[in-house]
Amino acid sequence: MNILDKLNKQQLEAVTYKNGPLLVLAGAGSGKTRVLTTRIAHLIEEGVDPDNILAITFTNKAAGEMKSRIYSLIGYFAKTMQISTFHSFGLRIIKENFEYLGYDKNFVIFDSDDSLTIIKKILKEKNIDTTEFNPRAIRAKISSLKNELITPEKFKRQAFNDFEDVVSSVYSKYEDTLNKNNSLDFDDLLVLPIKLFTAKKDILEKYQEKFKYILIDEYQDTNEAQYKLTKLLASKYKNICCVGDVDQAIYGFRGANYRNILNFEKDYPNTKIINLEENYRSTKTILKAANSVISHNVNRKEKNLFSNLDIGDKISYYRASSGLDEVNFVIDKIKELEHDGVSYKDIVILYRTNAQSRTFEDGLLKANIPYKIIGGVNFYNRLEIKNLLAYLRIIHNPLDDVSLERVINVPKRGIGSKTISNLAITAMEENVSLFDAIKSGKELQFKNLINELREKKDTLPLVDFIDLVLDKSGIKKEYESEKSLEADVRLENLEEFKSVALAFQEETGIISLEDFLLNISLITDNSEVKEEKNAVNLMTIHAVKGLEYDYVFLVGMEENLFPHTNSLMNDEEIEEERRLCYVAITRCKKKLYLTNARIRLLYGQEQINPVSRFISEIDDDLLDNVGIKVIFNDEDIKSEEKKVINQEEVYNNTEVTYKVNDFVYHDTFGPGKVVSVIENKKDPSRTLLKIAFKLPYGVKTLVYSHKNLRKV
Repeated sequence: MNILDKLNKQQLEAVTYKNGPLLVLAGAGSGKTRVLTTRIAHLIEEGVDPDNILAITFTNKAAGEMKSRIYSLIGYFAKTMQISTFHSFGLRIIKENFEYLGYDKNFVIFDSDDSLTIIKKILKEKNIDTTEFNPRAIRAKISSLKNELITPEKFKRQAFNDFEDVVSSVYSKYEDTLNKNNSLDFDDLLVLPIKLFTAKKDILEKYQEKFKYILIDEYQDTNEAQYKLTKLLASKYKNICCVGDVDQAIYGFRGANYRNILNFEKDYPNTKIINLEENYRSTKTILKAANSVISHNVNRKEKNLFSNLDIGDKISYYRASSGLDEVNFVIDKIKELEHDGVSYKDIVILYRTNAQSRTFEDGLLKANIPYKIIGGVNFYNRLEIKNLLAYLRIIHNPLDDVSLERVINVPKRGIGSKTISNLAITAMEENVSLFDAIKSGKELQFKNLINELREKKDTLPLVDFIDLVLDKSGIKKEYESEKSLEADVRLENLEEFKSVALAFQEETGIISLEDFLLNISLITDNSEVKEEKNAVNLMTIHAVKGLEYDYVFLVGMEENLFPHTNSLMNDEEIEEERRLCYVAITRCKKKLYLTNARIRLLYGQEQINPVSRFISEIDDDLLDNVGIKVIFNDEDIKSEEKKVINQEEVYNNTEVTYKVNDFVYHDTFGPGKVVSVIENKKDPSRTLLKIAFKLPYGVKTLVYSHKNLRKV
């Protein structure tokens, strides 16, 4: 079968365009993965060497799926290609050029918890109060700086407050610690290749010659480091194909810059742009709703999704009287769907914040409906797995002080913090690692154990070696002797870790500890969704990107929740919230439900939020209002009773005009921003303003001439 046969006109054009920069604006459900994989297969059929192709995506799961699809199209050639995440590709560059970057071959990669351990240690050494300067916040800031390619020296010059002064001090020491430990963190997998290519033009040219054809998936999600790395590699031949959709750019909080895709034509003149607008997933009604919402964004490239599928059901909109009423409505509808033969696994409940899940969990439990929350504790972040990995790392690289400190007293060996502090002093004085500083005591027994295991690491199959480490270290025996349910679960997890090692060995044919640890490092921060039993799915909207479900419940559609209160003062952040809404709507294949509540209990407070602006942005003829008339309680009725007021005491006589986006100040609520002006044509003095204030106040509706309100 010709691999081009099943492509539509636009897909075919994108697949067969061979040389020069190509930007494929792929709407939700428009077959972008098919375009990418078929384009790669077509390039090879046209005579391009598979080794000259570089394909980059954002998750290991997506990279695996891409490989599998290409293999089904062209067979063995797919095995030799570089199809990976940015971080996996960066690791390859570093492994092939470690000596130019000042590292030994046996370098290790620290995960986010290891980085946090280093930062806590630095703060302690500097006598910095961790209650005032949160170590996790410092770690996040350092990670952000590295991805923005801002060095410690550069940041030191631009730090402008106490927190940034502390970050600057810690950042510099943190980098020194990584270097001393012959270690990298996850961010270095992007930063170091850029550093290498910038300093060594001959090495850059070598990789430019190797990867003459570059394909990048989800280009709207690239951060500064990923953008820079891509641009360096593509600068010679400019055979770069980027696929993405600015309307699905929802990871600004992670450092992603949607402007990278908007500026693609400036970076690469003579760019060919192809729009993929035919959606193969959703009904016409769902797509019309998505289009009507996203059309309110200014910073986007125009496109309009369409479908040849059925019109489908109208979107059900329910305005609940309370958060509990909202939950009960959703559960009732899920029961109806299940009664009609719908599988639970085809249903998803989407919410803007994790805190919203609790009431739905409670309701589903009471209704005896199975559910799963996507985004729980990652397997590799469990205590017993972290400890085993630390043992494997110190066996592989004795210079790894972080791993040594983690497990030198695991299980308990009577080695306390004072002993470790003394070791640190010795190591500093002698300019050696903690491992090399060990010369006596119980810690010497630990050192001998590690040396004994080091001698065996290359003589046993990987799974057998892990078994040996579990036995010799005492980890396994400790949990077996504990004889508790928790200990049994931990033992099961350790057994499952051996399954991970075996799968890696079978998939790659590689049995070395070094490559296994490097592979694990690439997935330890990965929270990708795994298939589970038949159950209703619960997740945040951010977590659902890339997935699709027949039936979608989008809950909490209220100002302050969605759009989130933190975005209300910033137009760009409102646009990202709107893109998030677009993503949520376009996950749905058959039937969409939108819900909100007049009153809800959240964060320990009762909130009364206006209806989300995104509801009003959907054409009325697409909505089926299935809500009942809200019944207020006595307090609500009392609060709405008309009161006699002294006009002169409450209102200003001066004429002031307001428009949307004006900034204001209220004597009680503080600074705010006008989000809506509701004119009163009969009595202009009674014009109302909807104003977004910071929490806990949220959106308030006020008469524009109120004495407590003024324009700023």
